[in-house]
Amino acid sequence: MTYKQGSRGAVVALIQKKIGAYPDGIWGRLTTESVKAWQRAHRLTADGIAGPRTLAAMGIAAVTPQTGASSAALSQVTACYGGKTITLRKSKRRIDEIIVHCTASREGQEQTVEQIRRDHTTPVSKGGRGWSDIGYHLVIYLDGTVHEGRNVDIAGAHATNHNAHSIGVVYVGGVENRPGVPYAQLKAKDTRTEQQKASLLALLMDLRKLYPTARIIGHRDVSSKACPSFDAKTEYRNV
Repeated sequence: MTYKQGSRGAVVALIQKKIGAYPDGIWGRLTTESVKAWQRAHRLTADGIAGPRTLAAMGIAAVTPQTGASSAALSQVTACYGGKTITLRKSKRRIDEIIVHCTASREGQEQTVEQIRRDHTTPVSKGGRGWSDIGYHLVIYLDGTVHEGRNVDIAGAHATNHNAHSIGVVYVGGVENRPGVPYAQLKAKDTRTEQQKASLLALLMDLRKLYPTARIIGHRDVSSKACPSFDAKTEYRNV
């Protein structure tokens, strides 16, 4: 995907943030000049166009759709997030919602898919959730890499009454980290790293290719929880 003068949208706003321009999501002449300056500073061809190399240098995933597939009929999308390539498969289920979550873990504290899976599958009697598998379909680590969780063909366990027709995406974090303070006293906080922000935006754009009619919301929009500790519905309204 290439972005240049005349482009609009959430990715353009992210590019503008990277180059220090006003992030209005509208690529005009000033954005072009700022991109050229950023490219020169990073020893890239200063053409004022954000192609794959420039996007990669900015930490924004470049999407490689499957060969020969139209944007309206993609069955999978292969992309690189945080330096890790993953293939997103379209679910056999009807998907109406893409729901963003946080792991509700302390800021800066990494959690892996296997750690989350252990917590979710441990019996309730032993302090776990007692589920059959990890509840989320996709997990974003602190470094922006995206990892597969539950099979997308199987309904998740992440949003009560909304699991059957949704994809659950979670980023690691979501709670402040104050040394010596008990977890129960910590407050919700948008702890996303810059890498997580870039990957989450790119991932949602890729999922939009697979599920063009699904609405993107946060867990907080269908529950009383603060999760994902920021207003995903508003932030991603233009994706």
